[in-house]
Amino acid sequence: MLVARFDRQVFAIGRRSTVTSSKIPPVADAVVIGAGPAGLAVAAELTRAGLGVVVLDKADSVGSSWSRHYDRLHLHTVRQLSSLPGMPIPRRYGPWVARDDLLTYLADYAGQHGLDVRLGVTAAAVSRSGGAWQVDTDQGSITAPVLVVATGYNHTARIPDWDGLASFGGTVIHSSEYRNPIALGARSVLVVGPGNSGAEIAADLAEWGASVQLAVRTAPNIVRRAVAGIPSQYLVLSISMLPLKARDVISGWVQKLSVGDLTKYGIPRAPRGIVTQMERDDVTPTIDVGLLAALRAGRVTVVPAVTGFTKDSVLLADGSSVSPDAVVVATGFGRGLEGLVGSLGVLVAKGRPVINGEQQSTDHPGLYFIGYSNPLSGNLRQLGIDARRIARNVAKG
Repeated sequence: MLVARFDRQVFAIGRRSTVTSSKIPPVADAVVIGAGPAGLAVAAELTRAGLGVVVLDKADSVGSSWSRHYDRLHLHTVRQLSSLPGMPIPRRYGPWVARDDLLTYLADYAGQHGLDVRLGVTAAAVSRSGGAWQVDTDQGSITAPVLVVATGYNHTARIPDWDGLASFGGTVIHSSEYRNPIALGARSVLVVGPGNSGAEIAADLAEWGASVQLAVRTAPNIVRRAVAGIPSQYLVLSISMLPLKARDVISGWVQKLSVGDLTKYGIPRAPRGIVTQMERDDVTPTIDVGLLAALRAGRVTVVPAVTGFTKDSVLLADGSSVSPDAVVVATGFGRGLEGLVGSLGVLVAKGRPVINGEQQSTDHPGLYFIGYSNPLSGNLRQLGIDARRIARNVAKG
């Protein structure tokens, strides 16, 4: 267990421990809201640049959003390209890092960099006054010339307002609440949404022995996590400088060879190419970690999109219905930034900030956002790049 010193007090840093003091300071050189990978990365880089940085998070541990993910989760990006700046992820965690190993890494990262992380502190609002940013929290206010918002890309669970949902007699949970098949306790399950969470949860349930149906509204682009032993992340980076159309063609060719035609399993070809769907629609490809095998074995069957609920059934777009014991809704997340920065006019479609990384708004000097892009080249890799760029910008003054 590592030990770090903050404000002349000693705090133990370990997995799921707290790193905090009784009161937040009134001023700092920089304030970072969010103690996930993005917040820790940028705090480490700003600290390295000589700033006094305070990190605020309402949770009781660093990386708390990761602790709420389902048990079988492993990173879809390879270990070597998922480390935060200044500390590689240990080789012993393997090529695809497990959820709990990532949590241990994040806690160790905060300790190794001596980060001043104040947990159990809820940031309620931010404002600018007198050339500095003020963050109002449930434990007082803190002011700094630099403010970095890093509350997470997947922040607020989103469930469609389906007709009759409240009357349904079975279990309905969002994918963020799912842990494992035993905890769910259902023998027949409808998973709504073929994105990464929905696909992996469907595979998890099928491998356990549940009867699983996967509701698909828009056909996903499903890709292998690795092709011929090469992580797909490396393949994406190798063509990243090519025009969009060329990247679509090449990635589509690899997809065709490695995944094949899924039409007979109820999944038609996606309406857009892999890169186009990501860059224009903000829809990431679904990384296969078990769904394809479950489809081909008949352990997961595809059904049309959900249109509504009755007391004992789920209504589908083709007029049919199914009657599962439980429904897992994997329809994504919102950014959840409206309450914090909504009054600043910095949010665009889907609640994403208009700036990200080192980008600056002339109307809001000193305000940065990190972690609100989701590139094909890997989110964790991009966090490190953006954290370094933000620190360089701040150091320049």
